[in-house]
Amino acid sequence: MTTFKELLPEESGQAARPGTQGKLTLAQILEILAGGRLPLRFTAYDGSAAGPSDAPLGLDLKTPRGTTYLATGRGDLGLARAYIAGDLEVHGVHPGDPYELLKALAGELVFTLPPPRVTANIIRSIGALHLRPIAPPPEEAPPRWRRVAGGLRHSRTRDAEAIHHHYDVSNTFYEWVLGPSMTYTCACYPHPDASLDEAQENKYRLVFEKLRLKPGDRLLDVGCGWGGMVRYAARRGVTATGVTLSQQQTAWAQRAIAEQGLSGLAEVRFGDYRDIAETGFDAVSSIGLLEHIGVRNYPAYFAFLQSRLRPGGLLLNHCITRPDNRSEASTRGFIDRYVFPDGELTGSGRIISAAQDVGLEVVHEENLRQHYAMTLRDWCANLVEHWDEAVAEAGLPTAKVWGLYMAGSRLAFETGGIQLHQVLAVKPGDGGRVGDLPLRPWWNP
Repeated sequence: MTTFKELLPEESGQAARPGTQGKLTLAQILEILAGGRLPLRFTAYDGSAAGPSDAPLGLDLKTPRGTTYLATGRGDLGLARAYIAGDLEVHGVHPGDPYELLKALAGELVFTLPPPRVTANIIRSIGALHLRPIAPPPEEAPPRWRRVAGGLRHSRTRDAEAIHHHYDVSNTFYEWVLGPSMTYTCACYPHPDASLDEAQENKYRLVFEKLRLKPGDRLLDVGCGWGGMVRYAARRGVTATGVTLSQQQTAWAQRAIAEQGLSGLAEVRFGDYRDIAETGFDAVSSIGLLEHIGVRNYPAYFAFLQSRLRPGGLLLNHCITRPDNRSEASTRGFIDRYVFPDGELTGSGRIISAAQDVGLEVVHEENLRQHYAMTLRDWCANLVEHWDEAVAEAGLPTAKVWGLYMAGSRLAFETGGIQLHQVLAVKPGDGGRVGDLPLRPWWNP
């Protein structure tokens, strides 16, 4: 077998073995790009293989189309396309939770550019046919420049389409993944061995206490999902109004409210949060909405939520963040095209600044990123447990997208690449008065 060094004679200081400057196999190309350090077994349809033969994890490139996807997709997009289309198979992990494979790839696989002569040989070996982009899998959203037909980014029509792409998969599918709580946001684990449902209930408890809600109060929950926060508050005597752009979420939440006998206190509306006309709410919760708003819209967003509050009312914003305030906010690659079209993430500092600049007084913030890694771990476990049902409900490609997305996100939260911050703010009254707000945090952690 030709070794990695023999494929790179310029690096080894030796002459190349006869024939090694001819057409390279797919496995040889991968081995060169990986610098000879493959943490898994790779096999391809051309009969070639690379990496340890006894590796517990593996990738199998099944078709020439997969080569085209890999060669033409930037960043993680090519790998995602080949995998979702069925041209690249994984071994050693379940498709509902490929976490261990992604962890190995992220930790040990580093691609480097080989010398120019070797690079030219790689291009010749791949062939011009595979360097021409082809249509992606149908599950992929159009690139951003083509989405302009649906309106400017974060316009009402385009936001509605982005929400539909992600949230209107199927309520039944979400039931398999999220479990009984039907809560698609970061849980808060009271202890390491807590169940997912216990942690989601604890998250709602934390938000409820931070907002100092009590019977008779009025809560507005924007981007309410399936109404988990609305129903939690209503069960405790709070009049709660939720709003979501997902018709499927609205239907599910309205049915759950009726079945649980909460219709007198709880309401979930289908529509844009900017259409809420009522004011004077005692509290506003925004749990997992800001990621869809767009950074340039933060001033209008926080100004609107402040306008719905009474003086002394509290706002809690719970959202995914970046670990710094300098990075570009727009998501790219796989996440933008398959998961959250038009999603934007920024640092907690920019969020706090935007809230302060409209007159809100920030009183507390905390990072729950480790809790989100645990939440994603448990969602993946649910998907694995109900894999056959999920595939029957949503289709194999969509189920694979979710396994890849959740496992990859878990890894990102674990390593600090993304975070989850809760920011609590109050709307001061005349003279900066904030009512009877306690001097120190008043909730249980």
